[in-house]
Amino acid sequence: MDSKLELFDDVDGYVDGEMNVPKTQNNDQIGQPDFNTLNEPIRDTIFRDLKAVGIKFAHVLYPKEKRALLKEWDLWGPLVLCTFMAMILQGSSSADNSHDGGPEFAQVFVIVWIGSMVVTLNSKLLGGNISIFQSICVLGYCLLPTTIALIICRIILLAVQTNLLFFIRFTVSMAGFLWATYASMVFLGDSQKPNRKLLAVYPIGLFYFIISWLVISHTNT
Repeated sequence: MDSKLELFDDVDGYVDGEMNVPKTQNNDQIGQPDFNTLNEPIRDTIFRDLKAVGIKFAHVLYPKEKRALLKEWDLWGPLVLCTFMAMILQGSSSADNSHDGGPEFAQVFVIVWIGSMVVTLNSKLLGGNISIFQSICVLGYCLLPTTIALIICRIILLAVQTNLLFFIRFTVSMAGFLWATYASMVFLGDSQKPNRKLLAVYPIGLFYFIISWLVISHTNT
């Protein structure tokens, strides 16, 4: 779009000029999205969001692209993982206990969300250069290895428990803990100054260790 500009100069009077507004090949102005989500079918929106969540899960299992979880953050994945773990862990009450598992369900939510906020606050106080929601997104998505460990441990609990099976559950839980900590540091490591990375790693490791402890302590008795 070409438009004439007439600017008044105190000395020389009016100054004429032209302003060119660049256009894209489709005559769309720069900065506008390629599609309008308001006119998008609900099915396409759901499938697109599910695909985005699945891609983020894949990046957690194979943490190679460091900014994969930071470009377009969301909280859908963390919410799904947190809800799933809470539903599984709520059955850890003893058989002679009359509670319905509510405290265990709430416990997971408190640990995941409040814990991730505390870790994020620590990262910001150390001078981290990512937003709060980006950090919570990474910490939540990196719960995937711990969730997989919980599923495996749940399957192992279907058999008669022995010392060997406990050792296997312990090994699986610790593997999930290490992988979750490693993946989160891949995504969050560059957000901290080199001389402060150790201070940022400690609360992250503690966060995932507590969740892994819930996994290893989960029993059917």
